[in-house]
Amino acid sequence: MSRPLKTVIVNGSLHRPSRTQVLLDALRDTLNDQLALDVQHIELVSLLPELGAALSTDALPAHAHQAITAIEQADFLIVGSPIFRAGIPGLLKHLFDLVDMNALNGTPVLLAATGGSQRHALVIEHQLRPLFSFFQALTLPIGVYATPEEIQDGEVTSAALQQHIQRTVDLAVPVLHSIQTRLPLRNSVLEAQAA
Repeated sequence: MSRPLKTVIVNGSLHRPSRTQVLLDALRDTLNDQLALDVQHIELVSLLPELGAALSTDALPAHAHQAITAIEQADFLIVGSPIFRAGIPGLLKHLFDLVDMNALNGTPVLLAATGGSQRHALVIEHQLRPLFSFFQALTLPIGVYATPEEIQDGEVTSAALQQHIQRTVDLAVPVLHSIQTRLPLRNSVLEAQAA
C-alpha cells in the first residue's frame, strides 16, 4: 500500500484571482483522477511583503518559513508562474533562492505558466526548467502554457489546452506512480493499519 504523494502547488502569481491558479487547479484535478495526492497550496501573493525583505530563511515570519519547509519536504511540486515581459516574477525566483539547494534533489516537478501571448511559452524551457535543474530536481517531460483566450471566467475553456493538460498528466503519472510506490508510509498510516 502506498501513501498519497505530499504535493505542494506553488502559484507564482502576484494577483488573486489569477489565471495561473486556474491552470494549476486543472492540473491538480486531472492528476487527482489517477493518483492519490495530499495537496498544500502556496500562493506567492500571500507571502508579500515579508518575502521580498528576507535575505535568509531566518528573517522570514512563521507562515513564510512554513512555505519554504513545505517546498523542501514535498514528494512532488507543481510550480506555476505568470510570464511578464518574457520572464517569471522576481519574487518567485527569490522564493526559490531561499530553498535549501539540496532539498529538491530528485523531486519531480511539473511546470506550468500563463502569459499574454504564445510568444512567452518558451519561458518554461528557458527559465523554469534551468532553475529546477540547478536543484537537481526531476522536471517532468512537458510543461503546460496557457493564454488568456484559453482560460476565461475562472475556467479552462480551450479544448486544445484541456488535451494538453491530459497529455502532460499521462506522461507524468508513470513517473509519479513509481516514486509513490517507493515512499515510506507515514506513521499515521502504519498506526491505522495496526489498529
